[in-house]
Amino acid sequence: MELLKNFLTADFFYTIIRVSTPLIFASLSSLVARKGGVTNITIDSTMIMAALTGVLVSAFTKNLGLALICGMLVGVVMGIFMGYFHIMMNTNMILTGVAINTFTNGAAIMILYAFTGDKGSSSMIKSLSVPNANIPIVEHIPFVGQVVSGHNLFTYVAFVLVVVCWFLMYRTPLGLHIRAVGENASAAKSVGENPTRVKLIALGLSGLFASLGGMYMSMGNMQVFIVNMTAGRGFIGVAADAMGRGNPIGAMFSALLFGTANAVANVLQINAFSTDVVMAIPYVASIMGIIIYSVLEQHKKDSRMRREIMEAKQSASIN
Repeated sequence: MELLKNFLTADFFYTIIRVSTPLIFASLSSLVARKGGVTNITIDSTMIMAALTGVLVSAFTKNLGLALICGMLVGVVMGIFMGYFHIMMNTNMILTGVAINTFTNGAAIMILYAFTGDKGSSSMIKSLSVPNANIPIVEHIPFVGQVVSGHNLFTYVAFVLVVVCWFLMYRTPLGLHIRAVGENASAAKSVGENPTRVKLIALGLSGLFASLGGMYMSMGNMQVFIVNMTAGRGFIGVAADAMGRGNPIGAMFSALLFGTANAVANVLQINAFSTDVVMAIPYVASIMGIIIYSVLEQHKKDSRMRREIMEAKQSASIN
């Protein structure tokens, strides 16, 4: 009973939103790339490089705005970098992603050591951070104010970005071009579209969204960069996008679901549950989510196929 009370507090729901923030950014990053016809598996490494860049630039320039801009530029460049090899050089998408991830993991440690003399974290230098913000009026509402107010600015940007991403995909010419190329690049090319250009733009946007998730972790949720601090959140974001079925709103709710698993793990860890079991909860939730999504998608395909067969039989009998 005491354990159950821990799940019914404002702090618990506040934690869900907090830990879901990088997952929302990652899911939107995956969504934009996938809409353009590319599965971006470099989201996690992009988050790492952006997180490191933001910390280093802010520490040495003492300019928060410049640090954020540099972090976002790194994200965009990494997205286009992957696009260059996969789209323009025609390399295998998965192998390209694995190569970039492997290179990034080593490069991050090398760069961190070169600037700080430490191979584990940036604690040796003092970096800047993005502040938290209270929502006027809402902050004074009992319980609700404790849950939704007082978050980092990155968190509010994440939720606003969900709406922006939906509008971009379904209400702008660019979104239409991205979806058209992602669904059938050859057909889009036949009507004068440039699939290469559109895919590079989609990957650039994907990298931009991923960079915000990375900088949230090193400059919002924490004020230090730690090697491998993303802990696979980029890949969980890909899973959230898949569960959201390509819809930004669905991706957001899927990210919140995985965030809930993280929050549950935190509560269980505080209550002295086995650390090994607790740390596995978010990843088990990710696997279960993908399994459920795959089953539902297969059921949907089977139902559509049966319907098409029945229609074909009816048409044949009429003729």
